[in-house]
Amino acid sequence: MRIGIFPGTFDPVTEGHLDIIRRSRRILDRVIIAVARGHHKDTLFTVEERVAMVETCAESIDGVEVLGFDGLLIDLARKRGASAIIRGLRFVSDFDYEFQLALMNRRLDPEVESLFFMPSAKYSYLNSSVIKEVMRLGGDVSGLVPPSVLARMEGKFRS
Repeated sequence: MRIGIFPGTFDPVTEGHLDIIRRSRRILDRVIIAVARGHHKDTLFTVEERVAMVETCAESIDGVEVLGFDGLLIDLARKRGASAIIRGLRFVSDFDYEFQLALMNRRLDPEVESLFFMPSAKYSYLNSSVIKEVMRLGGDVSGLVPPSVLARMEGKFRS
């Protein structure tokens, strides 16, 4: 069985993330969405809220599991029997960082490959930080995040 792990903070999960999940699921038997606690980032949602959002948004995609995690991604990959780490590349600037991570992960476990997905063109500019900033400033992000996520974001920004 070919298992891949798609890690991220998913704060919030976007239509771009879901696009990569669907597309990676076509080539892998199972995809584990690993929601990172995000110690290095100030998150809008708790890890439990982010896991719940991703679960809701991905429930119609067969072969997907969602879990929160802390620690080294490669340790999670070993523990879950994953042979691939899934990452999205939007811009050339993403490549430098992702290349470094891929090489380090290969050093830590040469059996785990990194798979890079280019986003569909309509999502190529999306990232969670931009979505949060647009919403914080009163802009419309509908269509960029699933409706259930939009409702949760509206709740956060109202309070």
